[in-house]
Amino acid sequence: MDRTIYREIKATPALWQLGGLMIAFILAALWSVWTVEHHGHVITGMNNQIVWGLPHVFAIFLIVAASGALNVASIASVFGQKAYKPMARFSSLLAITLLVGGLAVVVLDLGRPDRLIVAMTTYNFSSIFAWNVLLYNGFIVIVGGYLVLQMMRKVDARWVKAAGVIAFVWRLALTTGTGSIFGWLVARPGYDAAIMAPLFIAMSFAFGLAVFLLVLMALFRLSDRMIGDAILIRLGRLLGIFAAAVLYFTAVQHLTNLYATEHGGVEWFILKDGGIFTALFWIVQVMIGGLAPMALVFLNPSRSSTMLASTLVVIGGIAQVYVIVIGGQAYPLDIFPGFEVVEGFNEGVVNTYTPSFYEILLGLGGVAIALFAAGLGAKVLRVLPTNLSDANVPGDS
Repeated sequence: MDRTIYREIKATPALWQLGGLMIAFILAALWSVWTVEHHGHVITGMNNQIVWGLPHVFAIFLIVAASGALNVASIASVFGQKAYKPMARFSSLLAITLLVGGLAVVVLDLGRPDRLIVAMTTYNFSSIFAWNVLLYNGFIVIVGGYLVLQMMRKVDARWVKAAGVIAFVWRLALTTGTGSIFGWLVARPGYDAAIMAPLFIAMSFAFGLAVFLLVLMALFRLSDRMIGDAILIRLGRLLGIFAAAVLYFTAVQHLTNLYATEHGGVEWFILKDGGIFTALFWIVQVMIGGLAPMALVFLNPSRSSTMLASTLVVIGGIAQVYVIVIGGQAYPLDIFPGFEVVEGFNEGVVNTYTPSFYEILLGLGGVAIALFAAGLGAKVLRVLPTNLSDANVPGDS
């Protein structure tokens, strides 16, 4: 086995074309921001009942995936699995860029991006949102330092492991904070559940690893570098385990809510009578994003199965976040529990929402920012190994 050599990727014509496409999406997102800021949110599908729209779905998916993209680095440093070490640097870089892309969507969706200054300078610690501002900024700083230590030529391995442990604990706290945004929102029956925190942690493991695999395979192919089947199959099986964990916690969430009388209405809405939300839950989230990837990686393990499973997990993940975020708002609020409201505004009515073209562009722009930054980082930093063939991947310790 040869020594692992890290090199910047070469700017091939295919990479230039992909980079140009990402820039086009970013410019389209900026145009969308300008248009929405000029005309107001009235031109979007959001309203005074559904205030978190499709951009928030993309933002939450990217933020959750950012934590999970650190999977490979954590397994290498914290748990001492040498087979994952050659990919640890890029794992850290992708985690940072995914978080930046997700936060960019949130900032641009504020209507006035300068409001971010208020969020950064004024903290209300009785709000989980204030906690998350610190968790997100801390994640970028800690993982950035972790990446620098990994790239240093002469550094004690104990320092790298210590940084990896800190990053691992922080990423768990970050995802717990993101899940708690919904878990602690007691006003909406679709959100109010303590299981949201561990569910989001499981989602981060699956979504982040799926995105990592897709981006890694794409960069290796576009830069004419070799990656072996053994490591991809191994990562694919790990993805299948994470997908199973997501299904498990999802089942616990819904079974718990069905047992609680106060959540029975919203549960039947999501599971049976919710129209598009029911279809997204059973067909896209459970079948396409959960059961199908598990069948692919366990029954027919191969390079192509891993790539297809990763794609399906991403599709199912976006559907799952959509059902949680939009479906939870679509179900009517119970303003006066135990009483019937005879006259009121929009009382007991299922709220409708249709994403606008501007929201789609804004969400895709956040994805483009994350991918462009990851590719640019791989171009200027030595984070990718030149060879990940089966013969060049170290065994476990």
